[in-house]
Amino acid sequence: MSLLWTMAAHELPLRFTWKISRNASVTKTNLLVRVGEGTTAGWGEAAPNVRYNETPEKLTAEFEALVAAGLGQYIHLPELEEFLAAHAPSHALRFAVESAFVHREAALRGQSVAAWLGVPAPSRPAATAFTLPIMEPGAVAEFVRAQGMSRFGQLKIKVNQDSGFELLRALTQALPGREVLIDGNEAWTDADSLLRFLEQAQTLPGLRVRLLEQPLPAHCPDDYRYLRGRAPWPVFADESVTDGADFRSIAQQFHGVNMKLMKAGGYLNGIRLLQQTRAHGLQTMLGCMVETSLGIWSALQISHLADVCDLDGFLILRDEPFGLVREAEGLLTPLPVCWKTLRPVVS
Repeated sequence: MSLLWTMAAHELPLRFTWKISRNASVTKTNLLVRVGEGTTAGWGEAAPNVRYNETPEKLTAEFEALVAAGLGQYIHLPELEEFLAAHAPSHALRFAVESAFVHREAALRGQSVAAWLGVPAPSRPAATAFTLPIMEPGAVAEFVRAQGMSRFGQLKIKVNQDSGFELLRALTQALPGREVLIDGNEAWTDADSLLRFLEQAQTLPGLRVRLLEQPLPAHCPDDYRYLRGRAPWPVFADESVTDGADFRSIAQQFHGVNMKLMKAGGYLNGIRLLQQTRAHGLQTMLGCMVETSLGIWSALQISHLADVCDLDGFLILRDEPFGLVREAEGLLTPLPVCWKTLRPVVS
């Protein structure tokens, strides 16, 4: 027996310019992986991220190499895990392959994905933050109105050194009192300059901060250790934890960890990272890249393992192609999936 694996690129225009501290984009190209056919099919998604040297072209070449090396021969997960460990594809592609396999296996056995993975199933919809990208501060109020951001209990804001304070001020004026996640995407170069920004931010009326996410580069552990006891709000790792980490060191630098399945390279490793995070006394966060509802649906299968969810990636898309997740008043509900008939809708 062998399994048929296929992959196709899908261009995803965005609803607005997605600007963070290191780049900006108006479209994304994600890769959709399928294993099996008909009633025995499973799908997964890869969202390449240039921060981790991932491109659609690179992942396509890696997928073709996996198929040529015998990917279709593996019909049991432990064997597939060994194969993927030996060939080491990019993290996002590894997640797409593993998740497609898991989705197929769970469906064949009539189980939920959570049950097949051996973790409790989510018992209620997951509240997600919604993200404000970097923009001119004067454009914030209209963006907040146009995107209906008032329906979200938590807001995330991308910041950099140039306009971070003005963006925070504009957001708190537009929606005062909301919990805010501040995401620096490694924009600051040292802890002291960051602390000056945080001191200034504390003067803003109506600002309630839940956490500060990866404001310094991942290669600055000493700065993070210095920052940890001085920051006014919990500091969370993102880029500092990909598919693994020295958690004893991470616990000295951060108060929490943002685990993304696209970084972790699979459900199994993602669950392990969340468990390691908790075991070291840290708070857990579940994040995403810019993804379709297929990727977000996948993350929602383990959302109950996180203290904070930032799963708005599919809401950034202009024409979301699957419709696998319902959002209402900032709450996300995964919908039933028929893998046999699943197809992206191309506008």
